[in-house]
Order: sequence, then structure tokens, then C-alpha cells
Amino acid sequence: MEKRGPVLHIVVVGFHHKKGCQVEFSYPPLKHGEGHDSQSLPEEWKYLPFLALPDGAHNYQEDTVFFHLPPRCGDRTTVYGVSCYRQIEAKALKVRQADITRETVQKSVCVLSQLPLYGLLQAKLQLITHAYFEEKDFSQISILKELYDHMNSSLGSTLLEGSQVYLGLSPRDLVLHFRHKVLILFKLILLEKKVLFYISPVNRLVGALMTVLSLFPGMIEHGLTDCSQYRPRKSISEDAGLQENTPRLDDCVCVSAADTSNTNLGMGEGGRKMAENRSVEGQKANLPSSQSEKSCNGAQSSNGTVQRLKVPSRTSPASSESDWETLDPSILEESNLKERERENTASEQAENLPNEGMSSESLPITVQPQANTGHAVLVPGLISGLEEDQYGMPLAIFTKGYLCLPYMALQQHHLLSDVAVRGFVAGATNILFRQQKHLSDAIVEIEDAHVQIHDPELRKILNPTTADLRFADYLVKHVTENRDDVFLDGTGWEGGDEWIRAQFSAYLHALLAAVLQPDNEKTLSDFGTAFVAAWKNTHNYRVWNSNKHPALAEVNSSHPFQGQYSVSDVKLRLSHSVQNSERGKKIGNVMVSTSRNVVQTGKAVGQSVGGAFTSAKSAMSSWFSTFTQSTQSLGD
Repeated sequence: MEKRGPVLHIVVVGFHHKKGCQVEFSYPPLKHGEGHDSQSLPEEWKYLPFLALPDGAHNYQEDTVFFHLPPRCGDRTTVYGVSCYRQIEAKALKVRQADITRETVQKSVCVLSQLPLYGLLQAKLQLITHAYFEEKDFSQISILKELYDHMNSSLGSTLLEGSQVYLGLSPRDLVLHFRHKVLILFKLILLEKKVLFYISPVNRLVGALMTVLSLFPGMIEHGLTDCSQYRPRKSISEDAGLQENTPRLDDCVCVSAADTSNTNLGMGEGGRKMAENRSVEGQKANLPSSQSEKSCNGAQSSNGTVQRLKVPSRTSPASSESDWETLDPSILEESNLKERERENTASEQAENLPNEGMSSESLPITVQPQANTGHAVLVPGLISGLEEDQYGMPLAIFTKGYLCLPYMALQQHHLLSDVAVRGFVAGATNILFRQQKHLSDAIVEIEDAHVQIHDPELRKILNPTTADLRFADYLVKHVTENRDDVFLDGTGWEGGDEWIRAQFSAYLHALLAAVLQPDNEKTLSDFGTAFVAAWKNTHNYRVWNSNKHPALAEVNSSHPFQGQYSVSDVKLRLSHSVQNSERGKKIGNVMVSTSRNVVQTGKAVGQSVGGAFTSAKSAMSSWFSTFTQSTQSLGD
């Protein structure tokens, strides 16, 4: 098979007045043997039309969507989608097809890529989408084929190492909008919580969400390859038909090695039946009959073998979040290893991966090489399967059922409560997502820069320390400097996008270096003792701590803003409390309204008093002038 470029497909999605969102064109065809105009979709990509043409798109003339698709058969990594939506009046078309019955025509041009070059793809796609619509004849598809060829000839993996990977993602704007809350968002994701971003239109949503992720070193470039491992939901009728033809499953189930993590999640108390029905039978039933006896997930094991796995029998509540971690890591991670020799090495060395984090003196599974130059040296992580640098970045956050979905269609709503999904960072524009608060740990309302955390204990864990407040205040002050000067705004290094990413990178490196130090309670208290304790129970920490990273020995193992408590810290804490607590907001609102009333009352009083004073002044002036004139007359 000939080697493919980074762009897999160019797709046009349209809205049909009877059929809804549907694929109208794909190049190359989405399914082998189908035509370019086939509306047939691979089962793994059944949500593609609803992602490319977002909910509520008719309210906007144009919009942009970033989304992630699960891998297909034979592939191993996330498929990154960028879609440009536009609508045009039907009467403006040169060629109007018979099925166009509405006054406006809504379509999206979409790129499916193997590289996470969101902003770069968006910039190119917007130009082509504009030109495609300017033709006013949607049968003219030559420009889309040219786009496919051009992108594959001009885009390469080397672009991931440059600044172009961050095109359109501005941490500066994020800090200006969220201010001190940016650090709370950062920590929420470190803790692998269920975080839902909400705003409309979609371009603001995906821009804010992906900008937060860009604060994590290496995350955009190499940390999202396993972030969309989910199975689309079958319809009720399809499920019923498949279950009738599916043999009854016993204790064993036939799944690919990569699906192990999905079949062993969520074994809560009294939940074995539910987990078997949804995680085990669902895995079997969701496979087409022709594929039910073979591994057909895009992240299948590299040697094509199928493992027969026992369903875990543990049903205690304590095991509900960690059953997937107790499996042999050589099975859990087999799908991510590229060479058989590396797989064998990993399986032998990773058998003793503990449930709890290792101490820094423990024998490491592997020693990551140290960079000899200023350039980052990336090697495949033996446990995470991600391309890691000498510090172990990116952290393995979006792996093993922790999803990153920059935009979620309403049809994907079931993923929020799927037992195979242990967490997510997702974006939504439909209010139904925001209303069901029980399905998430935090809701980020981008419009108001409001981070709503439901659990009081989680709020305590994320309550920023004094050193954290100093760090956040340092960011805000540098970003807001020179804001009044249009020529200097955002042009310098300090306060710029790259500078902000560098600050978060230094913060994270300091945290990692601190946890490796003996007798580090005082140092870790600057990061938050409760936060660090919670973070040490996450998957990403355990994977990171299973390796040894010598480069961290050169990193200062203390908080960048540690120091003695001062009066300015009291002001910072008070300001943060007023801005973020409910009581503080109420007091702030009362103060604002009181101040407004005082000003208005003052104006009214000032006008009446001022009027009387002016009258008195004029009368006095008149009397004085008269008196002067009289005196002068007498003198003469």
C-alpha cells in the first residue's frame, strides 16, 4: 500500500431538509470501493456529519470547528478534524439542485488529518472554503482535490516542532479573559477531572479549550494521539438485531488488546451486571458480524493478535476507578508500541508497575536519555506510548479512556456517562450539556469566565496557595502591561504567547522536580498539599513516575514564587476571594450597586446644591458690582 500523506480526506458535509446532516463528497472516498459522492460512513466515524456541521450553525454565517475522531481499523492514532462552515442564499447559486428547497444552503468543508495542526489547517481551509462558495456551483469539486494534493505535499511532521502548531491559540487572550482562574483550569486537567467547556459559536469554544491544552508542554504536538478512543453508540433497533444474532457471552470476551482498558472500567459495587452488559456485550455487539471474530479497532495490537481476557471479579467501590490500572501494562499499552522488540521489553519491565507512585529511589523501568543540545530529544515512552522529551513531557493525561473532544455533538452525549470513559475535557454549545451538571466535575462558562466546580472537596483541593496566587498575578500583570499602547500590545517576549507557555512549563517542571525530593512536604505545600496528594493518584502521574528523568535534576525543585507571607499576599487573597466565592460575588455586586446609587444621588444633590450655590454666587457678584459702582460715585 502506498504511503499516505498527513491529510487523510477532504469532506463536504451538507444539511438536507429531510435527511439532516450528511456527507455529500469525500476525496479520497471514506470507504474503500465507494464513490466520491457516497454518503456511506465508516462505523467509527458515524458522528462525522454532526461534528463538521455543528448544532445551531444556522445562527451564524460562518464558523470553524476542531474535533477528534476515533481511529479506524488498522490505524492507531486520533484523527484530527478541522471544519469550516458557511451558509449562502439559495437564490445566489448558479446551479441549484432539485433537493435544495430552503432559502439558505449550509455546508462545511472538512479536513481529516493525522497531524494536530489545527490553526494552520484552519487558515488554509478558510481560503478554500471561501473560493468553493464563490463558485456558486457545488458540483465544482476540482478545487477540493487540489487542496488535498497541496496539503499533502506541503505539510509534514516537522511542522510539529515549530511554532506553527500553536497558530491561532493565544494564551495571552486566555489569561486576559480568565485571569487567575487559568491556573485552576490547568490543575483541573492535571487531576484528570471531567471538565466541560461551554459557549457558542464553536470557534470560540474550541479556541479556548485547545489554548488551555497548549499550556501543557508537548501536549498539542504529541499528547493527543490516544485521546479519542471510544466506540460510537448503536441505535436501539441495531442493538436489538445484533443481540439476537450474537451468541451469549460467558466469562470471557474476545477483544483487541487496546480495548482492554475499555472493558475493565467502572466495576462499581453491585455494578458487575451493568458493566458486563455495557462494556463487554457492547464491545461484542458493536462489531459488525464480519468483524466480530477479529480485532477491528484502530488501536488494535500491532501484531494483530486477539486476547481472551477475564472480566474482573472485583466489585468494591475502591476498585471502580482503578481496575483498568491493575491489568498487565504490557496488554494495556501494547497498542501504542511500534516495534515488537520494544513491546517485549516493555511487557517484561512493566509487570511490576505499582498502583501507588514510586519513590524517587525506586528502581526505574527505564531511564530517559538526556538532551545533549538545546533541542528536545523525543523517544517513545515505554508505558505511555507517547513521544516524550527528557522531562517525561507530555504527561499521559489523554490516554486509557480520558477523552479530549474539543467539540461534542449532541449525538455523543452518551459518552459523558459511558463506563468506559474515565474522564474528559470536552466542549459543547448545546445547553443540554450544561444543564446536566451531574455528568461533569466542572463546567467552564467561557462567556463569563466562570469555572463552576460542583464538589466542595474538589474546590478545596483546587483552592490556590499563596505561591500560586503570586504566580497567577505575575502572569496577569505582565499580560496587561502596555495594553493601552496599540503598537506595543503583545509584541514583546514578556507577556506574549510563548512567554506564557514557558511560565507554565517552568511551573510544571518545578512541580515534577519537587515530588522527587525527599522530605519535600514544605516544598509541596506551595503547590497545595491536598492537590499534590490527589494528583499522585492519577494515571498520568503514575505513568510519569514509573520512569526516571535525569534532566529534572537540573530543575529548581521549589515553587517559582515561594517566599514569606506579606501584606501584598493578603491583598491578593482578598481579591481572589471576592472574585471567586459566591459570598464575595454578592458583596461585590452590593458594593457596585451601592456605589452606583451613591454616585447618582450625589449627582442629584450636586445639581440642586450646585444650582443654589450658582444663584447665590451670581447674586453676590451682582451686589458686589453694585456696591463698587456706588462707592466710586461717592468718591467722585
